[in-house]
Amino acid sequence: MPTIIDMPKLSDTMTVGTLVKWLKKEGEPVTTGMMIAEIETDKATMELECFDDGVLLKQVAQVGDQVGVGAPICVIGKAGEDLSGLKLPTAAAQVSAPTPAPASTPAPVSVSPAPAVKREPAPAVTTVQPPRPAPAPENPIAGAETSATSRAAEPAVPGARAKVSPLARRLAADRGVDVSRLRGSGPGGRIVKADILAAADGRGSFVTSPAAPSVSPGTTTPLQVAGAAVFRGPVAEEKVTPLSNMRTTIARRLLEAKTQIPHFYLEIEVDAAPLLTVRAQINTALESRGVKLSVNDFILKACVEALRRVPAVNSAWETTAIRQQGAVHIAFAVAIEDGLITPVIRDAHDKSVFEIGAEAKTLGQLAKAKKLKPEQYTGGTFCVSNLGMLGVERFSAIINPPNAAILAVGATVKKPVVGPNDTLVVGQRMALTLSCDHRVVDGALGAHWLAALKDLLEKPALLLL
Repeated sequence: MPTIIDMPKLSDTMTVGTLVKWLKKEGEPVTTGMMIAEIETDKATMELECFDDGVLLKQVAQVGDQVGVGAPICVIGKAGEDLSGLKLPTAAAQVSAPTPAPASTPAPVSVSPAPAVKREPAPAVTTVQPPRPAPAPENPIAGAETSATSRAAEPAVPGARAKVSPLARRLAADRGVDVSRLRGSGPGGRIVKADILAAADGRGSFVTSPAAPSVSPGTTTPLQVAGAAVFRGPVAEEKVTPLSNMRTTIARRLLEAKTQIPHFYLEIEVDAAPLLTVRAQINTALESRGVKLSVNDFILKACVEALRRVPAVNSAWETTAIRQQGAVHIAFAVAIEDGLITPVIRDAHDKSVFEIGAEAKTLGQLAKAKKLKPEQYTGGTFCVSNLGMLGVERFSAIINPPNAAILAVGATVKKPVVGPNDTLVVGQRMALTLSCDHRVVDGALGAHWLAALKDLLEKPALLLL
């Protein structure tokens, strides 16, 4: 008797999965433990394991289909078995693009289990990439050379070709001068070096400007304005991208978090110079052993130790009670193609900064490859979001339920600060913003925790104990 393989529940919050790729074709033999397909859940792309021996008789779901938990994916049995007696979905409804709700009344998103439904065929990775823009000068302001050196020297009027010396042509490309608008002073009206230099200084002899050509939709046309290349036209193709499972879940959870959790924010500035000095010393001394700690590794460790000093922040709201966690499972935000995910370092309170750094690196790589298992991105008790490496000096993050707080880390910035004897010195400052759930963390409690964090980061040797 053939066996119908249904969509399993691959995470606690999963209600629907997208079939990204078949690893086995119809008619191929399969065995127990073999991976037969890749499924995109609300958080990661996971492989579907086979629990039967036989032949893949039929692929019920196709690549790109969204399949509800418990709905059929494929049929496994003996070669040549009759499938006419099986009740399988006959046709999959097309998934239409969602209609945006008005900004003032955002509509909550809910997904319920359903039979396999088919949307437009999608590649193995469901993120829709923007079209590749047309090649542009590396430095349009300076009139940098384009893919063809002579492009800046091409005449603007169709059929007209200016006589330009090779040296003048290169110089025109460098200076961004449109030679089609120049009258040459060389033999036979040839444009020479002196003409280009004069035109660059606004002293050239110019012909009447030609009419600007019409620009068709979807094209970008370079124009010359005051010697600089200026581009006109759409910046990208206009399109509507269907929501992926991950983006749908992120939207729903963030809406719930921002509307149901009473956020308030506390900000503090720390002296990052001692931390940067210790980090540089450690990385230099242990480079031969493959050790390379990041600033974020120290911040994660400092958060863990601050939660040890002020454990009430390591708590969760449970409607009728507040649960204070005994362990610190620290999460950190990782940006991926389709949104944001927070891998979790479990039992971080029992790990050194070196162990935290190594595990954070491994989890970050898995997250970007969308290969995290559910236990690797769930169960966090506190979260850190760091945009400092992208140059953001300060920001406020949205709390990740059921956590009671999240720390936003900004970039280290050099600025004048008041030093010993009221002298002005160059300091290295880092802004830290704590977003708190006011139901759990009061202002004074959050301030105590930030003070503990500041003390640890400004005395980084304590993080090596």
